[in-house]
Amino acid sequence: MPEYDYDLFTIGAGSGGVRASRVAAAHGAKVAVAEEHQVGGTCVIRGCVPKKMLVYGAHFAEDLVDARNFGWDIGETKFDWVRLRDHVLKDVARLSGLYTETLESHDVEIFHERAEITGDHQITLASGKVVTAKYILISTGARPSLLDFPGSEHAITSNEAFHLDELPKRVIIAGGGYIANEFAGIFNEFGSKVCIVNRSDVLLRSYDESLRDRLLQISLTKGIDFKFHTSFKSIEKQDDGTLLVKFDGCDDQVVDLVMFATGRDPNIEGLGLETVGVETGKKGEIVVDEYSKTNVDYIYAVGDVTNRVQLTPVAIREGQAFADTVFNNDPRTIDYDCIPSAVFSHPPIAAVGMTEGEARNKLGSIKVYQSDFRPMKNVVAGRNERGLYKMICDAETGRIVGIHMIGPEAPEIMQGAAVAVKAGLTKADFDATVAIHPTMAEELVLMK
Repeated sequence: MPEYDYDLFTIGAGSGGVRASRVAAAHGAKVAVAEEHQVGGTCVIRGCVPKKMLVYGAHFAEDLVDARNFGWDIGETKFDWVRLRDHVLKDVARLSGLYTETLESHDVEIFHERAEITGDHQITLASGKVVTAKYILISTGARPSLLDFPGSEHAITSNEAFHLDELPKRVIIAGGGYIANEFAGIFNEFGSKVCIVNRSDVLLRSYDESLRDRLLQISLTKGIDFKFHTSFKSIEKQDDGTLLVKFDGCDDQVVDLVMFATGRDPNIEGLGLETVGVETGKKGEIVVDEYSKTNVDYIYAVGDVTNRVQLTPVAIREGQAFADTVFNNDPRTIDYDCIPSAVFSHPPIAAVGMTEGEARNKLGSIKVYQSDFRPMKNVVAGRNERGLYKMICDAETGRIVGIHMIGPEAPEIMQGAAVAVKAGLTKADFDATVAIHPTMAEELVLMK
């Protein structure tokens, strides 16, 4: 039997890598992790967590205005971007420290440097140190995709958005996915003039069409501009620091910031995958089986680098399943069906299961129930913004195959509703449940 320095060496200390390393160590494995940036990965450092903090901050823009109709005289208000930015980054550092403490408390050795696979069961660190491991786990995540055209180097991505020295007065966001729409809402609420530029006319492609249309209507009402069927020709930096952006499909614009939000690419460069022959797919993703194993018997991969479902909770489950399978003799796989998701736009979207279009294509005969309503808070505040809930059911069995929501607190409400969909409950089960009144969530059990 060969002797190795570690039972497990994890490359990348994001959500999936940290969970896998901690659980493997708890099962008795000797574990090491290499992370060239902060421990915590995209979600904690430059993704979901700081983004949601900015979303919370952005909500106050409307809440402070609405407060008057609820009897509050607030007086003159002023937003301080730098104060919020620094507070968010401070909390990110705190969370990264907690992730580090979690690993250290389980006796996981942390190398704060880059690692590369340089031979069979062999890893070389940036410092030159060479170690060996019985198993190698790759959990290096993904990074924002970049567009390539003259002057594209003047654009930023979501990574840099958390570190801006000042808010842009005018910003163009390239893309139509969740990151584009979330940051459009954030910048707009903070007072920036926002324009989303998309090469197609579809926003949030994987979400139900009714919700996508509703978000577009509301976003336009809030002052966000959209340019569809439009692509970039060039960006030219002006003497005053502004950016002259030229397009195919619409007039040129002068703005203060251009941000790319056009998808994410797996981080596989410089890992040494070719050295040991790890198979990758068309998008650069690491190809794995249902147990997250690559074509190389001792190398596994979890999280966004595999491009299965790019969601933090999924990466965590994959990491847990890997550790239980390999180090606890408890083979586990992940069920990717009915995974709930959310877009923290203004207002937010949440969904689980099939869209109406998907259900019609797959099931043929379906029933669609919906509630199009004005939340009570919006009524009192004098806002005309309406929420929309949809329930998609199999016409033959009544089983709920999808729920889709746009409106205040939709993601919070959806977490509970997703349990019901996952459990295979029917419309009759919802109808038999007494409503909690007055709430927005009661619409789920009152839909016709």
